[in-house]
Amino acid sequence: MAMQSSPEQPLALGRVVQAVKGWVERCGAVWVEAQVIQINRRAGSSTVFMTMRDTLAQTSASISCSTAVLDAAGPLTEGTTVTAWIKPTVWTKNGALSFECREIRIAGEGRLLAQLEQRKRMLQAEGLFEPMRKKRLPFLPRTIGLVTGANSAAERDVLTNIALRWPAAHVEVRHALVQGPKAAAEVMQALAELDAHPGVDVIIIARGGGSLEDLLPFSDEGLVRAVAAARTPVVTAIGHEPDVPIVDLAADLRASTPTDAAKRVVPDAQEESERVRQALGRIRSAVVNRLQNEQHQLSQLRSRPVLQNPTASFDVHYDRLETLRLRLARAVDQTLQQQATAVAHDLSRVRAMSPKATLERGYSILADGEGNSVTSIHEVDLDDDVMAYLADGRLVLGVRGVDDPTGKASASLDDFENLE
Repeated sequence: MAMQSSPEQPLALGRVVQAVKGWVERCGAVWVEAQVIQINRRAGSSTVFMTMRDTLAQTSASISCSTAVLDAAGPLTEGTTVTAWIKPTVWTKNGALSFECREIRIAGEGRLLAQLEQRKRMLQAEGLFEPMRKKRLPFLPRTIGLVTGANSAAERDVLTNIALRWPAAHVEVRHALVQGPKAAAEVMQALAELDAHPGVDVIIIARGGGSLEDLLPFSDEGLVRAVAAARTPVVTAIGHEPDVPIVDLAADLRASTPTDAAKRVVPDAQEESERVRQALGRIRSAVVNRLQNEQHQLSQLRSRPVLQNPTASFDVHYDRLETLRLRLARAVDQTLQQQATAVAHDLSRVRAMSPKATLERGYSILADGEGNSVTSIHEVDLDDDVMAYLADGRLVLGVRGVDDPTGKASASLDDFENLE
């Protein structure tokens, strides 16, 4: 019902806003499809403000919702198309028309992306994407396993580039569906066969580009788990550079394209040949430099005086030895002279004290018949034979008489004869 008013009887603005608010809120809540073009989260606030725009017309509106509603919708980003259950309302403070959102659902491709993001987070929480689980690729695999579509461009790209880079490489190919509901199961079966092959050292899973729906099999949870559990290193090359299915995160190596995968699994023969040539050149240079350094050090050693004339150092020692020898000879001579002089002195003293010298002066030594020296007249009797030792010989004498200077006893042979 229209409100009655005139210049003479105007209505209060607040009353009009309240009336508009009542009219608007009679519309009730409706489901709408729109694109989120702006999300404004305020720290510490439980309310989120968004701007949504019609997907077909240039019409936009302000939307408010609680953080619980926004989080329940999943990972919502700007540009995502959603279906929202909204209820129009008017803010009485400024009279602005706004909408309260009570539920949000991601629509179309966005909904699919949200499901994939949720699956990705679940598998990531299990640790399937951890770098420590990644296996290193062999430098030169004996056999390369390839899982791809039959007669596909991806197969041709991989085989052609492997042959160009390393012609001797052997590739074991397993064809599988790479699109559709059965694709994930067939890729898993081919992966299991190649993983069990004793000669396969690396496996490539390749597919060309496509839409999000076309690449869905490579985000299958079963396939992702199979790739993570494979004992053989797995290289994925799914789609183009922007395409990142979940299996890329579980693979040991993600290649941007099938051609890039071929470059990752085998070395380039020409590049390796050039590296070998350069390495040989560096080895030769290192050997030559080492020999030159050793030759230089040897020349320096040979230029030293002790090596040019090894006996030169002995000359100094010879001179010193000769000096010591002369000093020793002089010391020996001096010692001999001193000892000779001492011996001569001792000999003179001995000779001076020798009985022979006494005998040479006219003295003699008497000895009895037993050879004992006679030092007293009391040691002999009359008519005893005594020996007189002179300087030039020995005399045998007979005692004819005894003369005692003290006068105590004096007798001679004549005295004995008179007694008779």
